[in-house]
Amino acid sequence: CLSADEIDDLNGATSAQWCPEVGNCFDEILLEGLKEKITATKGDLLVVLHLKGSHGPAYYKRYPKAFEKFQPACQSNELSACSNAELVNAYDNTILYTDHILGDVAQMLKRLETRFATAMLYVSDHGESLGEHGLYLHGAPYAIAPPEQTRIPMLAWLSPTFLALERWDDTCLRAPRPKPPSHDNVYATVLGLLEIETREYDKTLDVFDHCDPH
Repeated sequence: CLSADEIDDLNGATSAQWCPEVGNCFDEILLEGLKEKITATKGDLLVVLHLKGSHGPAYYKRYPKAFEKFQPACQSNELSACSNAELVNAYDNTILYTDHILGDVAQMLKRLETRFATAMLYVSDHGESLGEHGLYLHGAPYAIAPPEQTRIPMLAWLSPTFLALERWDDTCLRAPRPKPPSHDNVYATVLGLLEIETREYDKTLDVFDHCDPH
């Protein structure tokens, strides 16, 4: 568990740059001061960034106008008020913005690797239906949920310093896995990245364990 002083709650945050309205801030606000917090840390550090990402139904509120590359984009949280093309465009704009955020995080960690062995793991909490099979948003019971809601992205960026420290082979990391990872793998993978020894660690669920020479 985390104590209150270890959590930055940005609900209600105000920022002329990142918050067009109270209670609705773009995800880039999470990066403000992050580099300074990392460099001020002694020892190991785990940072969890909880992005709004593509959370609907107000997709158009999840990204700055500069990222509205797919047009026309739905400008309403009433999905029935928009065409399917407009809805998909708005959703694709949120993906574009999330990609930008992850790129900024990776670039920041890359600049810090002279001092730290840095790594980033990203995983979405759920997928999203955009009208396929007559379904929208997410939350359908897993037994009947369509793949649009259950197939999610998981990606990692590992600095050369981190790879050298762990003696992990890049070819091994890029090799296709026999079984796609899932949320079941997140907990063990994070424990493995941090080299935390606990009986709760199950190496069979660590997506990087097969490349570990230790």
